[in-house]
Amino acid sequence: MNDDGDPGPAEHLGDTGRIFFGSHGELPKSDARVTAYAEVDAANAAIGVAMAAAPLEREIATTLLSVQNDLLDLVTDLGVSTFGDEPVITIVPGYVERLDRAIQYFEERSENLGGMVLPGGTLGAALMYQARAAVRRAELAVWRAVEAYPEVVNREAGRYLNRLSTLLFVTARGINADQGDVSWVPGSSVQAIGQGTADVADATG
Repeated sequence: MNDDGDPGPAEHLGDTGRIFFGSHGELPKSDARVTAYAEVDAANAAIGVAMAAAPLEREIATTLLSVQNDLLDLVTDLGVSTFGDEPVITIVPGYVERLDRAIQYFEERSENLGGMVLPGGTLGAALMYQARAAVRRAELAVWRAVEAYPEVVNREAGRYLNRLSTLLFVTARGINADQGDVSWVPGSSVQAIGQGTADVADATG
């Protein structure tokens, strides 16, 4: 906003549904690259909520803080074309390898990670599952951007988010270790509804 109280050029541009997006220049906000940026930003915020709202072990909190920094690197990468000059910040295989090591570490600390579970349990785990869902949306958005602009968008960003969703799943299971996960019981709702209907029929018969 300028000294006269009028919105500046960037604010005017946003009001038209367009945005200046790094080295890509001016783009519509509906562009796949901008959507990917927004979804990654939302995923990072979801991780921040999980960290702030529930007490986490030091190892988990430290890992997630590093992840949040990585995600800012990632959105910076999305704003820089891979075609042409080397970007200042880019997601490279080393980012993914570090997540793989973290996944292995937390898997080894946890027991009985088999089976399907419901996204709940303790507050910390529930928020981690929610963050994982946000990361999944971000990953899908990044892959759509890769498909739309294969020569421009860095594929390593999609690989990183894929691994990150696994890391969040493993940490959520670990957080629930003491209390126990809520297991998925296939068809249980249908069975309960059927039983309830039978009970009502017996009572009114």
